[in-house]
Amino acid sequence: MRVRGVISYDGSQFFGFQSQRGEKRTVVGELQRALRALGIESQIVGSGRTDRGVHASAQVVHFDLPPYWEDLQRLRHSLNHRLHPAIHFRRIDPVPEDFHARYWAKRRAYRYILAHPSLFSPFQGRYVTFASYDLQAIAQAIPLFQGTHDFSLFHKRGSDPKGTIRTIYKATTYRYRHYLVLYFEANGFLRGQVRMMVAALLALSQGKLQRNQIERQLAGVERAITTLAPPQGLYLCRVLYGTKAALM
Repeated sequence: MRVRGVISYDGSQFFGFQSQRGEKRTVVGELQRALRALGIESQIVGSGRTDRGVHASAQVVHFDLPPYWEDLQRLRHSLNHRLHPAIHFRRIDPVPEDFHARYWAKRRAYRYILAHPSLFSPFQGRYVTFASYDLQAIAQAIPLFQGTHDFSLFHKRGSDPKGTIRTIYKATTYRYRHYLVLYFEANGFLRGQVRMMVAALLALSQGKLQRNQIERQLAGVERAITTLAPPQGLYLCRVLYGTKAALM
């Protein structure tokens, strides 16, 4: 039986989602160890990768179960017991045998959480980015990223994507208590894309970058910024699927 799991994890505890060479601790590595302890040898497939230090509140994975694992509620509790506290299965559901967590995904969404440096807390240092910003400047500029663009100048150098055109359906910001949340929803993201967009918005709000420089970089004319915003403020928060697999 193929199942889909929705997991949350503390990215500060890992060297990224995907398995890596050597002894580096990764989300997939921990998941595979927990599954093997329960007699499940299936490979974990995720909806997408997250970099070192990046969190997830709703990452989607799929894997296959041997026939004797029919009680999915018991399976969830057993996995959570072994993965606590850095990874947590929110749910495990049966899906069609050809379901694929990555290829069936239609949209992915990220949140980036900011707070003013005056509010810094050592208990939130790994989960929020503390930086000075101008809310109005960010709110006015963030819609620039909406629509279909060639993001060839907005991804991490060293990555080699097959294509760089992506459609961002929603790019907005809102207040939650004393946090500023930047929200991006798209058909896909390049490696480091969200963090570079956030870095551009922060630089703009701090007077270090002009709006037309972001527009020119989006148009592929010239690169005005290459830095990435810190990983700790970034969360993969939603993965949406089509009618064959209900929306998450």
